[in-house]
Amino acid sequence: MSIPEFIVAIPARFAASRLPGKPLRLLGGEPIVRHVARRALAAGAVEVVLATDDARIAEAVSGLGVAVCLTRSDHPSGTDRLAECAAQRGWPPGAIVVNLQGDEPFAPVSALHTVAAALAASPAPVATLATPITDSATLFDPNAVKVVVDGTGHALYFSRAPIPWHRDRYAVDRVSAPEAPCLRHIGMYAYRAGFLATISALPVSPLERLEALEQLRVLEAGQRIAVALAPEPFPPGIDTEEDLRRAEAAWHAA
Repeated sequence: MSIPEFIVAIPARFAASRLPGKPLRLLGGEPIVRHVARRALAAGAVEVVLATDDARIAEAVSGLGVAVCLTRSDHPSGTDRLAECAAQRGWPPGAIVVNLQGDEPFAPVSALHTVAAALAASPAPVATLATPITDSATLFDPNAVKVVVDGTGHALYFSRAPIPWHRDRYAVDRVSAPEAPCLRHIGMYAYRAGFLATISALPVSPLERLEALEQLRVLEAGQRIAVALAPEPFPPGIDTEEDLRRAEAAWHAA
């Protein structure tokens, strides 16, 4: 796999609803966001930028060689925060920007490389990752987002519902392992820098509102999203106190 030059942008805000102050919560004795920044640096990005609205979060990555972009506090999503960051930093429209969430301290470096390469190889303005679904519980879990792709590796649709729907089999059997091509979406994205302003300016779309999935705004606008298979298991991020306890246990077990 040829790895193109890419930027890593880390959106992080203090006011997380389920885990307030999440980027500054400690994991292995250090703020979560500091671990995330190290992951980005380890991937060999040409630039790593923390996009945040809080000076305390900015201070948490001091000394690492990470640039800080202080953004407005009223952004409704991380993508909107990155759009402001792209404008502030003056990134060229064609630059590849990998969005690494500030709550992903265990994100594999190989995943950053894969999503950047997927975007470089596609005419689409966005790329993301997916992994095969091998159990029925995941397939029917509305918290596990599913994606269906076309023959060229671009997304046809994302849904919280089980897609594609096996008409004959699922009518009588929803317990056994699902058949290919059932894919779970992994929410790591790469964007062409110029497209960040475009998507940020688009209104919330009907399907996005219905499914509560921001990526549907891109598809409803007639744009494409390239989908690549994750090269290795992608550990879950940290959203709750229980997630943080599991992450701490995993950190000490590693």
